Amino acid sequence: MNTRITELLDIKYPIIQGAMSWVSFPPLVAAVSNAGGLGILGAAFMAPDELRENIVRIKDLTDQPFGVNFMADNPILDDLLEVLITEKVKVASYGKGNPEQVIAKTRPHGIVNMPTVGSLRHALKAERDGADALIVQGTEGGGHTGFVATSILVPLVSAHLNIPIVAAGGIGNARGLVAALALGAEGVSMGSRFIVTQEAPVPYHVKQHLVDRSEEDTIITDNFTGVRCRVMKNQFSENLRSMARNGSSPWEIMKTGVGKIRKAYVEGDIDGGSLAFGQVCGLIREIPTCQELIEGMVRESRMVWRSVESKIRNGAA
Repeated sequence: MNTRITELLDIKYPIIQGAMSWVSFPPLVAAVSNAGGLGILGAAFMAPDELRENIVRIKDLTDQPFGVNFMADNPILDDLLEVLITEKVKVASYGKGNPEQVIAKTRPHGIVNMPTVGSLRHALKAERDGADALIVQGTEGGGHTGFVATSILVPLVSAHLNIPIVAAGGIGNARGLVAALALGAEGVSMGSRFIVTQEAPVPYHVKQHLVDRSEEDTIITDNFTGVRCRVMKNQFSENLRSMARNGSSPWEIMKTGVGKIRKAYVEGDIDGGSLAFGQVCGLIREIPTCQELIEGMVRESRMVWRSVESKIRNGAA
């Protein structure tokens, strides 16, 4: 399981926990890192002091590498980056915004820059800007997502880039890990799958609700934040669609959505909250610990490899 990603991030397995607002808190981050993957703190809405407190808490729970996710266009970006630098965080993770300022400030301190992109165009720019690695997310993924399927996007990007890439979107088990490696990725990032783990600080009835859903129960709306966002179908997502059909302005729709992810994943409102989640829900049937999930994926992936090799040998015979 050694790849350029495991070497770059100094982790045991090429499995990364996707950063999720109101979910990727210290207990989940530390559990993933302790299990051999890379946990990432979701800090998009955190002030500098709050960010520092959460980082210190993670360090109390693990001595393994972890990352911090934020928005590169955050107006207090400089203050957030100072926290990452002084606390010696291993990885800077981000999506929307211009990364040049992030890279220029963090690279001299040895921080690995690993932005998330959803298109070849953005991947090429990220490499030119100086990113050390990329998370490439296909449209199957939950939350903010693009237009191209993972099975197309990953080999497309890997064929054009020299830096290592991590596949995301629709990955939640050993077969997804093996497929991602075969497509040209050197690791996988899973957000939705880690929401449905025991360490994720999400109400149990919300996790069970997600386990009971199928791959046909998600919908993409670009009305929530102005960016395409995949969420579970519920009353909230239907309200957004109705507002759009009735001519509400994007600003009115956005105001309606503020805080709705917190309402779902912290307060447990599965009807009135925004359940950002990917199509991988169709593959999820259990609520394991992070260690059980990661070690099970690694163990089963070796079985999948052997099965593929057997089929090839039999075909050749």
